[in-house]
Amino acid sequence: MDQLVVFTLNDQRYGLPLSAVERVVRMVAVTLLPKAPQIVLGVVNVQGRVVPVVDLRRRFRLPERDFALADQLLIARTARRPVALAADAVTGVLEYSAREAVGAQDIVPGIEYVEGVVKLPDGLVLIHDLDKFLSLDEARALDEAINQEAN
Repeated sequence: MDQLVVFTLNDQRYGLPLSAVERVVRMVAVTLLPKAPQIVLGVVNVQGRVVPVVDLRRRFRLPERDFALADQLLIARTARRPVALAADAVTGVLEYSAREAVGAQDIVPGIEYVEGVVKLPDGLVLIHDLDKFLSLDEARALDEAINQEAN
C-alpha cells in the first residue's frame, strides 16, 4: 500500500507522498521575499530554517484568495530544498493500492506537476510531483532571492 497526505484547494483533493511531507502546521505570517518567482508567496521560519511558501493556487491557475488562519501549510521536501505548500485544509492520510491509481501519462501525456490520480468511490485525488513544482529558472531565482535576503 502507498500513502498520500491529502489536502484540498477549492474543494478539489490533491495528494503528496507521505514520505515527502515533514509536518502540517497552521498558516502563519509569511514574510515577503523580493525578487522571488511569482508562485512563491514569501518565506516562513520553521524551527530555525527559512522555508519558501509556494502558492499552489498560482501554480495550478486557480482563483486567488486571501489566506485565513484556518488554512494550513504542508512542510515538505523536494530533492533540492524544504518547501511550505499553502492549502485550504489537510484532510488526512490516504492508503491506496496500485490498482486504484492511474499514471499521469495514461490520462494526459505531458501533464505538468501531476504524477498520477487515485480513483476513489467519491472522486479523484491528484498526486503531485514536488520535484516538478519549481522549474529550473524558478529554483534559481528563488535561490538568488533567498541569498540576497540573507546578506
